[in-house]
Amino acid sequence: MNVAIYVRVSTQEQNLDNQKLPLIQYCERMKWCYTLFEEKESTRKTRPVQWDLYNRLLRKEFDGLVIFRFDRWARSTKELVEHMENLYNKGVQVYSYSENIDLNSSMGRAMLTIISAFAQLERDIIRERTLAGLARARARGKKLGRPRKNPRLSNKSFHPF
Repeated sequence: MNVAIYVRVSTQEQNLDNQKLPLIQYCERMKWCYTLFEEKESTRKTRPVQWDLYNRLLRKEFDGLVIFRFDRWARSTKELVEHMENLYNKGVQVYSYSENIDLNSSMGRAMLTIISAFAQLERDIIRERTLAGLARARARGKKLGRPRKNPRLSNKSFHPF
């Protein structure tokens, strides 16, 4: 079987090896041919490597997708369920290593729905806490955000002596 391995971290400082090494070992144990897709420093809206791979999977360039966890693939329940459903309908086999879920079974698809609901709940709770913290800081008079540049101090020809 020819599979795609997809790994993602959010910043350049993070290391992909915690995902990459176990997935490669898993594919080798299964005797699968694999192509590795790595994404670093993705933004909230764009993940070009993931999007390209998703479209290649839909065109059946690979028989399967191997990911470390479902949250590495998508950032919202809607996106995750939609992508996984589309891949399933195209006959692409999807394996989540950490969650030990194979979407080719009824139980695997049910577990995906449950996991994605809890992942969305976790994101929503974190967002609520962040907004509450920001509101509390504003109420205490804290100025938030990046300080504005002072045009007088940014003048390159300024010499203090």
